[in-house]
Parts: sequence; structure tokens; C-alpha cells
Amino acid sequence: MFTFLIIFLVTGFVSMSAALSAGAINKRPAEEKVGKLAERNTQVAIIMAGNLAALTLIGAMAFGMLNLEWWIPLVCMFVSFPVVHLLVMQRLLGDVKNLILMTPLVIGSIATLYYYW
Repeated sequence: MFTFLIIFLVTGFVSMSAALSAGAINKRPAEEKVGKLAERNTQVAIIMAGNLAALTLIGAMAFGMLNLEWWIPLVCMFVSFPVVHLLVMQRLLGDVKNLILMTPLVIGSIATLYYYW
């Protein structure tokens, strides 16, 4: 039970944080996107990373619902993960650095969820 909780919390938070960062970057006005962010290929890569993170979040939620009490994934999805992302990760790193940090962790989360499922 404890192992499943740790796996769910880590994979869910990493996925939620990456998806929220990708969404925040995409919602920026064109004037704020300078340098590499203004390129079309970078914007497509950000969208792909956000979609991958969102799909991983769905997988983490399904993993949590199967292995934990039903209320734990729901509370984490709607309260804990977004609050920790907004109050800690976004202020500490910013959206771009957070997405760069979280994207490899999302890929690792996919492998972890597959292994422990």
C-alpha cells in the first residue's frame, strides 16, 4: 500500500506539474515568447510534452484509483498537486525550467507506472 502511494504521488505530481507548465507557456502572448520560445518547432515540442504529461497523469490517476482508496487520487488531483505546483515549483523554477526538468521525469514515470501496474 505504501509503495503504491509513493508511486502515485510522485508520478502524479510530476505529470501534473509538467502539464500545467506547458499550458502556461502556451497561453503566453506572442510578445512574451522571445528567442527559442518563438520558434514553431519549440511550440510544437511544448504541446507534445504537455500532451504526454496529461496522458501520464491519466495513467497515474487510474493507477491510484486501482490501488488506493478512491478519495486519495481525487484530493491529490484537484487540490494537492496544483497547489504544490503553483506555490512551490512555479515560483521556484518558472514555467520553462520546470517543463524542462519535469519532461524527463514524466518519461521515467511512464516506465514506473508500466512496471508496477
